[in-house]
Amino acid sequence: METQLDPMKDDLPLMANTSHMLVKHYILDLDVDFKSKVIEGIIVLFFETGSQYRKRSSTGEIGCQLQFDETCKMRASEPCHVPVTNVSACTSKTEYNDFAVCGKGEEDTSGKNGNHSNKEQASGIPGSKNCYDVENHGNKDFLLVLDCCDLSVLKVEEVDVAAVSGIEKFTRSAKLTDVSKDLENLRNQIVHELVTLPADRWKEQLYYFTCCSQAPGCGELLFTAGTWSLEIRKSGIQTPTDFPHAIRIWYKTKPEGRSVTWTTDQGGRPCMYTMGSPINNRALFPCQEPPIALSTWQASVRTAAGFVVLMSGENSAESVQLQEGILSWYYYVTMPMPASTFTIAVGCWQEVKQPSFTASIQTNTEISLPPSQTDFRCNEEICGHVEYPCRFRNPAARLQAVIPYRVFAPWCLMERCKEHLLQLIPQCLSAAYTTLGTHPFSRLDVLIVPSNFSSLGMASPHIIFLSQSVLPGGSHLCGTRLCHEIAHAWFGLAIGARDWTEEWLSEGFATFLEDIFWARAQQQLSHDEVKGQQELKALLRWRRLRDEVQNSEEELQVLRPKKESTGELSESGASVVKYGLKAEKIFMQVHYLKGYFLLQSLARIIGEASYLTSLRKFVHKFHGQLVLSQ
Repeated sequence: METQLDPMKDDLPLMANTSHMLVKHYILDLDVDFKSKVIEGIIVLFFETGSQYRKRSSTGEIGCQLQFDETCKMRASEPCHVPVTNVSACTSKTEYNDFAVCGKGEEDTSGKNGNHSNKEQASGIPGSKNCYDVENHGNKDFLLVLDCCDLSVLKVEEVDVAAVSGIEKFTRSAKLTDVSKDLENLRNQIVHELVTLPADRWKEQLYYFTCCSQAPGCGELLFTAGTWSLEIRKSGIQTPTDFPHAIRIWYKTKPEGRSVTWTTDQGGRPCMYTMGSPINNRALFPCQEPPIALSTWQASVRTAAGFVVLMSGENSAESVQLQEGILSWYYYVTMPMPASTFTIAVGCWQEVKQPSFTASIQTNTEISLPPSQTDFRCNEEICGHVEYPCRFRNPAARLQAVIPYRVFAPWCLMERCKEHLLQLIPQCLSAAYTTLGTHPFSRLDVLIVPSNFSSLGMASPHIIFLSQSVLPGGSHLCGTRLCHEIAHAWFGLAIGARDWTEEWLSEGFATFLEDIFWARAQQQLSHDEVKGQQELKALLRWRRLRDEVQNSEEELQVLRPKKESTGELSESGASVVKYGLKAEKIFMQVHYLKGYFLLQSLARIIGEASYLTSLRKFVHKFHGQLVLSQ
């Protein structure tokens, strides 16, 4: 029986049926409108069949190129639904690192098609029995369930990836088995080949993802938008294996959407940024929120001239003028991560630049680690994560103590950033590298966010949000908070919690490591001065923890609230984040502090040097993966 979830209660539902279908790549094509406080656009999702429903190889193999030729002939007679939105074709360039930024035409939002519904309705966690829709005729259609909240979904369609020029190369692989003569199967086989390309072909992969995302549609899909989810089906399709593996969704955010904050910066100019928890990004784009849905993404964002778009991305994007008064920004990520880590900020930010003579010294610094920190690399094992262009396997990246960084702020805070922040970043990055080794991410943007930001900092891939509150506190407050957020690059991002209720795996480690990083960044301090700092902070933390334990609900103080069921999912892959929506939890530090004291006690038992060595080995073994407390 379906478990009904009350959105007014404390637990946050993760609805996506990731055991049936698993998203591997997102492409977002968005317009940011500050007048209406709405982000409007298209998202294309590329899937693999989930672990529960992967078909075994067929005994009868058909030549894949022959199948492609035959199905191309079928296309003329097959009914094809041309998409309402005019998505321009991809520019035909042979260089894979040149991605076209394509505009979009006007959208038909009339909702005349009776297949569509934006009706708000209560939704429960879909189990194995309710991931299929029973029609009046008795047929069971497979339901793809995405996490979705506070969005207006306008249209959903299947993407004809087989129509992309040059895509036939992905039908020649000997790995393609269990092929039939239908075009739908060929499309899914193409997507499978594309999402499983080797890591050294990542530029080619992004190029074809882009081209596929701009291919014509080949049939609208039925959908229902509920309170916490978007359910999509294709009439007559009864299994995840046969369901379209590339779909396109037209949608709009809502001004009241809880994933995005629309506000003004400290200079009074409009801006927006993603807030992170508690509901993460499901009110920014339809997605699979469970951590297990590790994916890559590309995003093109258009906004009015004068605005700067910062985002989780491996490239330091530069704007491209599409037309007078409209700029476009493009970012991409090749390291698979949960959709919750996607971050965007749009505003009239100014880059805070260093004098040229110091910038050349402090960026891309290479150092040699002492023997104690390199011994475990001599007999290094193959990385345990899914294949991607990993920096831990890159000799140049492994010697990079200070990754390239940029600082952005409202113009009225630029001088404060120059005075405090700029000089601290290379020191903190170098200290982190000395402690844990290879930086998991290739670059870093630091943004001073508006005054309504509810935390001191937030780390996401390639970007850190800092509160303006850390700037007046001098180098100590600014430096310790910067060290905490930098630590999340390893614990929280490169290594994530498989169950979000175990947030101490991220925050406890970051709190513990901020002291280690900051001590090494303050090279002018003596050993006794550093120890004095750390003992004082430990006392303050203990007092904060004592006060929270005495004045909060006991159930919120547990590091593993789901106990023995931690990490367990339903048959479909859906789950809940226990107490994820509880208002008091947002302001609590218990997971930071209990985790910190646990790690500190372990370090004292075996010695700090030995413990840090074990952490370096742990990072090297588990980067790019999800872990539990065990």
